[in-house]
Amino acid sequence: MPATLYLLPTPLADNTAAQVLPPQLVQAVAALPYFMAENARTARRFVKSVAPARVIEDIAFAVIDKDSSEAEVRAALQPLLQQGIDGGVLSEAGCPGIADPGAALVREAHRLGLRVVPLVGPSSLLLALMASGLSGQQFAFHGYLPIEKAPRLAALKTLEREALQRQQTQLFIETPYRNGALFADLLAHLQPGTRLCVAADVTGAGEFIKTLTVRDWQRLPPPQLHKIPTVFLIGQ
Repeated sequence: MPATLYLLPTPLADNTAAQVLPPQLVQAVAALPYFMAENARTARRFVKSVAPARVIEDIAFAVIDKDSSEAEVRAALQPLLQQGIDGGVLSEAGCPGIADPGAALVREAHRLGLRVVPLVGPSSLLLALMASGLSGQQFAFHGYLPIEKAPRLAALKTLEREALQRQQTQLFIETPYRNGALFADLLAHLQPGTRLCVAADVTGAGEFIKTLTVRDWQRLPPPQLHKIPTVFLIGQ
């Protein structure tokens, strides 16, 4: 049987592992001899927090991030291919492969004939969609919108049009320190009747999830989103 690549979600907010990680994932973290992650330091800290009895020096870690080459991705999977050991992919927060460079490892694992097993854990995108009241039958995630003002506004208009014409919920995110500027653009340039959901600090102590029309958002003080991980959703 081929070695297995486990996809291991991590908590979205600090000090929530016990609430959001199922037993199967904890067991995998406690047993796997090898992990691939964006940042070795935070990966080691996560493993030790979930499985405190583990000796970190006995575990191998490889760093694969958004700048890793195809050759580096292939090299990271060689222990599974050549030694037959199982390995795990850790995201910095949330689910590997979802808005995450772990997708490159999964793609190569399939090409190599390795077994790929996703384990259950928190996804800010799906949790936000679940809590939004917007369509979960048709939806699309667009990652980060353009930084430049004109292209960003054009992108927002396109997403709003897609939401209306296709009855499709549109999800996107922003670098947390620019959340306020994006929220202001949403209120200034979307149609009054468009429904906007703001899902911030999902699963965290300060979790804030609210869906209102743009018109209703305009009547309220803006939510405090600065430097807080946030998912934005628009729909009809």
